[in-house]
Amino acid sequence: MGTATSLEKQVQKDYLYMRMARTWAENSYCTRRKVGALLVKDQMIISDGYNGTPSGFENTCEDEHNVSKPYVLHAEANAITKVARSHNSSEGATLYVTASPCMECSKLIIQAGIKRVVYGECYRIMDGIDLLKRAGIVVDYLPTE
Repeated sequence: MGTATSLEKQVQKDYLYMRMARTWAENSYCTRRKVGALLVKDQMIISDGYNGTPSGFENTCEDEHNVSKPYVLHAEANAITKVARSHNSSEGATLYVTASPCMECSKLIIQAGIKRVVYGECYRIMDGIDLLKRAGIVVDYLPTE
C-alpha cells in the first residue's frame, strides 16, 4: 500500500477542518442559517467564529419577521476580528467556512492577508467569491461529504 501524496493529505485535512467548522456552526443562535468558520495557519487553528450578534447583545439573530438583524456578524468576520484581538496573525492563513463568503466578508478576508478560502455551501449571491478570486486568493469549493 502506497503512502498518500501531499495533495491527498491536504484534501483529507480540508475535509477534517470543514467538519470542524460545521460542528462549530452549531454554537450559533441564528435559526435561519448556522455558519461556522476556522482560521488555520501552519496546521494550527488560530481562530474560530460563528454567525451571531456582537458580544453583550441578546442571542437572537432574527427579528419578529424572521429577518436577520442588521448587526448580526458573519462567522468569517467573527473569526477575523477574534484573531485581531490575539497575538496571532492571519497573514497567509486558510479560512474554512461552511457557506461562501459575502462581499463584505470577502473584503475583510483580503485585508486580513488570508491566502486561501475553502467553503462548503454556495450562497445564492456569489459576488464575494468572485472578489476573492480577483484578489488572487485561492478559493476551493468543498461540498459536504
